[in-house]
Amino acid sequence: MKSMKGFTLVELVIVIVIVGILSVVAVPVYKGYTKKAMATEGKALLGAINTSQKVYFAEWANFATGAQSAALDVDAGTNKYFTTYALTGTAAGFTATTAGAGGAAGIGLTIVGSSTGPSEITESGLK
Repeated sequence: MKSMKGFTLVELVIVIVIVGILSVVAVPVYKGYTKKAMATEGKALLGAINTSQKVYFAEWANFATGAQSAALDVDAGTNKYFTTYALTGTAAGFTATTAGAGGAAGIGLTIVGSSTGPSEITESGLK
């Protein structure tokens, strides 16, 4: 009798089930990593705003407000996901916020800075 080589239907079904389980676990993890990668662009934008605000404060003894944001010379237009920001400032501190667009929709980042301590970035929309 000749022996047959190959896979049985049961073996193929088991492999398909294992691949399906792995993909169910991997896809959400992958999406989380891509959102965090997109948020990095927003953090870089807020970092540039933070640095510019510190320089502005050193020169003018107060932080720039939304109307004075052009004085900070921070261009968000070249970004892919975080292309705009809102800015409020006083003599004591400032707050800048940015929201993601496109694939980064739903991600929001805020930085709060003061003349006396370090700045802090908070994020929303990331799991």
